This record gives sequence, C-alpha cells and structure tokens, in this order.
Amino acid sequence: MRILVVGSGGREHALVWKIAQSKLADKVFCAPGNGGIAQAAECVDIKTGNIPELLDFAKKEKIDLTVVGPEAPLALGIVDEFKNHKLSIFGPNKSASRLESSKVFAKELMVKYKVPTAGFDIFENAAEARKYIEEKGAPCVIKADGLAQGKGVIVAKTKEEAIDAVNLIMEKRVFSEAGNRVIIEECLEGEEASILVLTDSKEVIALASSQDHKRVFDNDQGANTGGMGAYSPAPIVTRELFKDIMERIIYRTIDGLSREGVDYQGVLYAGIMLTKQGPKTLEFNVRFGDPETEAILPRLKSDFLEVMLATAEGKLNKISKLGGLAWDNRVCVCVVCASKGYPGEYEKGKEIFGLDEAAGMKDIVVFHAGTKRENNKILTNGGRVLGVTGMGKSIKETIDQAYKGVEKIHFDGMHYRRDIGQKAIAL
Repeated sequence: MRILVVGSGGREHALVWKIAQSKLADKVFCAPGNGGIAQAAECVDIKTGNIPELLDFAKKEKIDLTVVGPEAPLALGIVDEFKNHKLSIFGPNKSASRLESSKVFAKELMVKYKVPTAGFDIFENAAEARKYIEEKGAPCVIKADGLAQGKGVIVAKTKEEAIDAVNLIMEKRVFSEAGNRVIIEECLEGEEASILVLTDSKEVIALASSQDHKRVFDNDQGANTGGMGAYSPAPIVTRELFKDIMERIIYRTIDGLSREGVDYQGVLYAGIMLTKQGPKTLEFNVRFGDPETEAILPRLKSDFLEVMLATAEGKLNKISKLGGLAWDNRVCVCVVCASKGYPGEYEKGKEIFGLDEAAGMKDIVVFHAGTKRENNKILTNGGRVLGVTGMGKSIKETIDQAYKGVEKIHFDGMHYRRDIGQKAIAL
C-alpha cells in the first residue's frame, strides 16, 4: 500500500514511524514532514491546508490511504473532498470535526446528550463576558470557540486574569476569528487523563490511556502549551473508571453525533478531568493527541495501518472479532524539548546536537516535531522541537531512561520539564 500522512509534527513522526512498520506499507509519504520524518518517509512540500494540492498528489501517486494528523485540514473538509473523489482517508468529516473546531458545538452536544462536563456560559460580546466575570468571580476557564493551535484555553485564577483573557481573545483578536465567541466555564479540580478511541461510528476500540502535561514549567506552573510530555498507561485510570468514561462520555458522544445525522470515523480524543464528582469532559479533539501519540504508539503491538484502514472503510468490527488491539505491558514516557520562549515567541534555526547518540540508546525513540534538515544539519523549526521517548518495565525506570536520552541532546535555548511522569510514581 502507498500511504500519505498529512502533517509535520511529533504526532505525525510517530504515525509515520508506526505505519512504516506495517507489513502492508510499501511506500510512505508525508506532507510536508520535518527533518526526522524525512528519515522514514518521502517528504512532499505541500502545506497541510492546501487541500487541492494534497488531492492532486494523492491521485497522481495512487495513494491507497491518507492519514490526517492535524485538526486544521479536518476542519477545512479534507475528508469530504477526498471521499468525493473516491479516495480512502482516515479522519472525521467536516461536520464531525466541529467537535474540535467549535467548542460551543461540543458543549451544546454534551448538554443535549448528558455527557458530563463543566458548567459554562457562551458569549459573543466582550462587555457581556466581562460583566459576567465581575458577577461570578474566579477561578474560571476562558476558551476561544474556534481552533487556536492548542493555546485558546486560559485558566484564570483571579477576576483580573479572566478579564484580561477575554480582552486578549475578543478585543485584541490574538486567535483571529477563533475568538468571535468565548466560553466561560467553571474551573474543575482533579487529575487529567487522555482517552483516545478509534471508531467507524458503529464500532469503538479504545487505545491505551495516557496523561499529558500541559503547563510549560515543572509542578504545572506557567502558561498552557500544546503539551510538554506524556506517559502511558495512566495508572490513575483504573479499569472501573475507564469503563465509566467509555459509557458516559465516549459512547454517549458518538451516539449523540449519530442521532444528529453525523457519522464519526477516525480517532476521537477526550480530555478528561477526574473530579470528586466523577470524570468530566474538558475537551474533544478529532485527531491523535500530541504528545500522547508519541507515548501510546510505541506500546502498540498490532499492525496500526491495518487498524486505521479498517476504521476508514467502516470495517472496525473485523478488528474487534480478532480480539482487538495487542499492547506491550511496558511503560512509555515522552519528554518534549522546546525552544527558548515557547509557548510565546521563539527563535528558529538552532543546530541540534546529540540526536544520533540519543537515538542509538536502548529503548529510546526520538520523535521530531519542529525540525528541518538543512545542509546535512538538523535545525530547530518550531516551538516544540523533539519528543524524546523511553520504554521500560516501571514508571520510575522509564522516566530515568527518557531523561538519559534528553541529556544526550542539546541546542541553544533548549528547555524541558523535569517532572514528566512523576504523578504516576505515587499511584
């Protein structure tokens, strides 16, 4: 089979890496790819949002399956366009992608179908939002309605922070049209977990649990990021809790979409807060999480390409009949190495040293996120640069292994959290 992966981050590197291991994969392309992906796939210089060019390429190269990594092309309708041309593609259509592209849509769906989530109100006017904050107080969470590259959620501890967040999103328009509406919701307390499932709208198969680290600094301090590291499995998600999440959140959401006339095919990501009142939904993503994917896929023993193909073709039941997915019992930990200044402004073009030494270590995989290859050198080309991923028998052993890999690597301004996975040790 000839495969095209759309995207250029650490998630896409993990997808390419796993797909290339499949007995079904003859040739893997990635558009546009990055410096690390180029070692496992042929990179094609087409931007993720250029759907006409991606479509032309898929036709010309006789691509058997296209796998979409990031959310933006899904929201633009890449799946609808490919299916209109009878091309097989993994991911939800434009209508289903509203679960991520519109937080308002997701919240209203959750209320209608009794999916547990935080209490909220919706605002289209900044003055009304500020008045609401003055009356209700803080802490609260301010969310831009549309896509904001994982940065449109601001947790405000004080009224002043909440009002600043509203002004930033609705007045200064830092997220452009994504900030036309905001959601102000209650601030939930508890541990977070990430639950990802594959579904063809009829069958649902869960991936291994994981936990992400959103804040930029140790001990969950600083600004929200796209994710500074992850580990799998998440021991806080017990078997009983997992069953509860599947029944009250995952199944209700997929069934609710179906009742609204929307068939969901692809991967569904649920960000869950484990509160004293039970699990509640923080957000839905319509694609693989990043960096959760880098912590989950190394543990997957099944042929992932075969599973994604079955999902795209509406034949996921054949995977279920074979016993579902097979997993490595070991633990996986991914530590993100970021550019100086991330998640704010950062510099690019810094040479990265020590990649071969890290990649040559036992049970270490280095996934590239924001990198590019230039004159036989690997340079930084994004905020999150690398995901250094280790495997081991215990969480403590695996954390140590991952950080030994990180220590081999350096570039000017590199920073990373030093506490990835520590929450799991106490459990």
